[in-house]
Amino acid sequence: MTQIGFYHLMRLPLEQALPKLLDKALAAGFRAVVLAGSQERVEDLNGRLWTYEPDSWLPHGSARDGEAEMQPIWLTHTDENPNGATILVMCDGSASERVGAFQRCLDLFDGNDAEAVEKARERWKRWKAEGHELVYYQQTERGGWEEKSRT
Repeated sequence: MTQIGFYHLMRLPLEQALPKLLDKALAAGFRAVVLAGSQERVEDLNGRLWTYEPDSWLPHGSARDGEAEMQPIWLTHTDENPNGATILVMCDGSASERVGAFQRCLDLFDGNDAEAVEKARERWKRWKAEGHELVYYQQTERGGWEEKSRT
């Protein structure tokens, strides 16, 4: 079964936390798909990943850019894996029907939004019932991650 990490965003917003997680995934040699909630969000993230820090660069693309197979990070709002990714990052409450096809999944949710927290709990229950390994991470004061629970 797939390991699904739930990342409870408390201090830094998605736009700041996501690039750091993707940077770690690339450094470890993984390819990633980021499943966002809408096409507009994809384009927003596409722009932010180019500029999130002055001295960094995350190679990525979206349908607007094309050549998915060439992109180490693919941004999309549809449940797809055109770049052969082994890591799936879900945000904005999006949930893939194919989490079992990935080595690892990350579910990033806004801990300051009660509805987002409730929806994350529902996804936790669903994926636990399906037999996936679940890990819950809470964002620390400095924006890092602390493991709080594992099933």
